Amino acid sequence: MSTTSAVDTSTFWPVLGAAQEVEHTASRWSAPRKWLTAVRWLIGSGLHPKANATTLRVAEDLAARMDYSTGHARYCEADMVARTSIPRATLYRHVGYLRELGALAYVRHGSRKNIRAAMGLKGYAATATEYAAVIPATYDHAMGHRIVGTGYRARIVIDMRNQAPKPVDTAGNPPVENPAEPGLETPSLTWVEEDGKRKVVGGSNYTSQQTASRDRASIPQQKSKSNSGSKSGRHALQVAQDIRIAAQVRPLVTWTQRVPLRPLAFCLRPLIDRGMDAYGIAAYLNGLCTGGRWRPRRPAAYIRTVLADRQQAGHKRDQEAVRYERENPVSGAFRATISAQHAFQAALKEGIALYQQQMSARGHEDLCTPHLAPAIEHTEEEAAADMAAFLGTNTVLTPAF
Repeated sequence: MSTTSAVDTSTFWPVLGAAQEVEHTASRWSAPRKWLTAVRWLIGSGLHPKANATTLRVAEDLAARMDYSTGHARYCEADMVARTSIPRATLYRHVGYLRELGALAYVRHGSRKNIRAAMGLKGYAATATEYAAVIPATYDHAMGHRIVGTGYRARIVIDMRNQAPKPVDTAGNPPVENPAEPGLETPSLTWVEEDGKRKVVGGSNYTSQQTASRDRASIPQQKSKSNSGSKSGRHALQVAQDIRIAAQVRPLVTWTQRVPLRPLAFCLRPLIDRGMDAYGIAAYLNGLCTGGRWRPRRPAAYIRTVLADRQQAGHKRDQEAVRYERENPVSGAFRATISAQHAFQAALKEGIALYQQQMSARGHEDLCTPHLAPAIEHTEEEAAADMAAFLGTNTVLTPAF
C-alpha cells in the first residue's frame, strides 16, 4: 500500500459551483471500493474542517448502493435518513461536504419531473438526484499516483518497473539471466492472458521443449484475425457510447438488471441506432413486459428475438406495399376538373411564349423565326398531349384566350 505523505490543509480549496458537476469536475471516476478508501483518507487528513465520522457514515451508505460498473448512486434522502438515523438537515450538510472535498459529483439533479412518464409507466415519481463517485487530485498527489488524462475520464497508470521480483518457474529448464534496461520496460496495468496459452508463474515466458510441443499439438490451429476493427465494423467510441447508454437503461428496467453491460449494450444496438436515448429505450423495454408477472429468463436473448421479429415483420410489410403498388399502378397522377386542365394548359402555352421571348432577347432568333412556326406549334401540341396524359384524360384541351 502506498504511503501517505504530509498534506498541507492550508492550501485546500473546496470544490464549489459548476465544478461539482460530472461534466466539469476535476476529479476522476472511481469504483465504490476504491472510492471509499479515498474518502476515509480525505476525512482523516483533515482537509475539510467540518468533515467527520458522520460524513464517513454517509459515504459508506452511498458506497453500499453504488453501481460497480458506473460508480453512480441515487441520493434517496428519505431512505438514507431511515437507515442511518441522521437528521435530514445534517445529512444534507455532510453530502455537501463530500462534494466540496471533490469526492462526489452531480450526474443528475433532482426535480419534480415525472420519471415514470418518461419510462412509459403510470403514476408519478419525481426525478431523483444521482451522484457519481469521484476521487480528487489531492488524494492522487499524496499517494504518488501517475494520472493520464484530466477530469472525470482520467485514469491511473501503475508503474510495475520497480516492483520486487517474483519467483520464476522455469518448467524444467535451467534458469536464464536475461536482464533488460529498466527504462525500456513498459508500464502495465494488468496481465493479458489469451485462450490457448499456458499460464506462467512470475511472468516467465519459458516452457520446456516437450511441454511446448505437446501444447502445440493439442491446440487447434486458428486463422489470424486482423484487429484493425471489430467484426461488426462498429467504432470503439460508438461501442463505449453503447455501454454508457446501457448503464443508464439497466437501473430503469427491472428485468434487465442482472444482464452485464456489454451483452445488454450489444442487444440494444438496433434501438440506439434509431436515435433513441436511455429513457426512450427504457420505456420501450418496459412496454415489452407490462401488465404481467412474467419476466424473461434470458433478457438479452429475449430483446434480440423481439427486435429481430419486429424488424422482419416491418420488412415484410414494406415488400407487400411495394408489390401492391407494382400490381396496381395508378392510371393518372390525378383526375383534374375541366377548369384545372384548362389552367394547366394555359400556363404551359404561356411558359413556351415566355421562353421564346427570352431566347429572342439573347439573340437566338432561330427559335422564333416565321419558318419555324409549324415546328413550334407541333412542340406545343406534344407538350399539351403529355400534360393531358398526366392529368388523366385522353382529350387534349385547347384553352380559349
